[in-house]
Amino acid sequence: MSGIEDVATLAGVSKATVSRALSGRGYVSAETRTRVSAAAATLGYVVSSSASSLVTGRTNNVGVIIPEINQWFFGSIIEGVERALLDRGYDLMLYNTTKTVEERSRVFEYFLVRKRVDAVIAVTLEITAPEAERLLALGKPIAGIGGPLVGIPTLSIDDIEAARLATEHLLLLGHRDIVHVGGDIDEQMDFHVHSKRLRGYREALEAAGIRYDADSHVATPFDIPGGYRVGKQLLGDPRRRPTAVFAACDEVGIGVILAARELGLSVPEDLSVIGIDDHPLSEMFGLTSIGQRPDLQGEQAVDWVIRQLEEPGWTPPSKHTFVPARLVIRSSTAPPRARS
Repeated sequence: MSGIEDVATLAGVSKATVSRALSGRGYVSAETRTRVSAAAATLGYVVSSSASSLVTGRTNNVGVIIPEINQWFFGSIIEGVERALLDRGYDLMLYNTTKTVEERSRVFEYFLVRKRVDAVIAVTLEITAPEAERLLALGKPIAGIGGPLVGIPTLSIDDIEAARLATEHLLLLGHRDIVHVGGDIDEQMDFHVHSKRLRGYREALEAAGIRYDADSHVATPFDIPGGYRVGKQLLGDPRRRPTAVFAACDEVGIGVILAARELGLSVPEDLSVIGIDDHPLSEMFGLTSIGQRPDLQGEQAVDWVIRQLEEPGWTPPSKHTFVPARLVIRSSTAPPRARS
């Protein structure tokens, strides 16, 4: 079985250069890296992660704590995290946790006791002060996605501003009867996403001189079936039907569009619909949306933790970072049609 000495001999370099070239740690010219990689491939040599860990004190693993893995938003973040980690020679260790005390405690104890990761990324997880202290006590780079965490660099879109922008788009088109189909305020996601998007909607209405009515907010789960069920109820009565719907996420917006079509309504002639996310299905349904690119948020979080590992003295932003969200106009929004 070939070892690092054999690779060094075949490539005509030192063992230290082989180590740097194959691990990605330290400077090696592109020509030398190519030569070493070719020699390793010829000999069938693979770097031992355990041996590398003994030398560097690192595992080359980054742990990601995430509450859901079967929804598009979370899956897209994981896609961005994994892509960025692979580019830098690191592996992903995924920890799917829930809001139960027992499950959360087990995950955090796993990190603390086994110390099998070099860095931690918390995804849309509102970590408590004791949990944050325990993570920070590891002395490892940490980053968060979704909202501010004390002592931890974090990033997200501005949910209030995104909701305000979506509502303002409908207002500028001339809509005045706008319903917000959002999450249940009593069943909050971490970082109060539901109430923040409701707040942005209300602020846009009030700035336009429109009084907010509690009946103009309808709660539903953040998925297509939830949007469809609410859409059938909301749009079925022509006397109470709004001219526009601001959906708190694109999947809800798609469900509303499906309900409208089933009821014989035309989008956007009879009803305008806008969402938040820029979900991959949004283009198929012509859904106007506020795009937020969760995969790029995952890449940014990876950049923060890896730079802390590999660039001594580099420090991440000390304040929560809002990433850009942009209006993507498609065919689901238009000026309201005069009603007879």
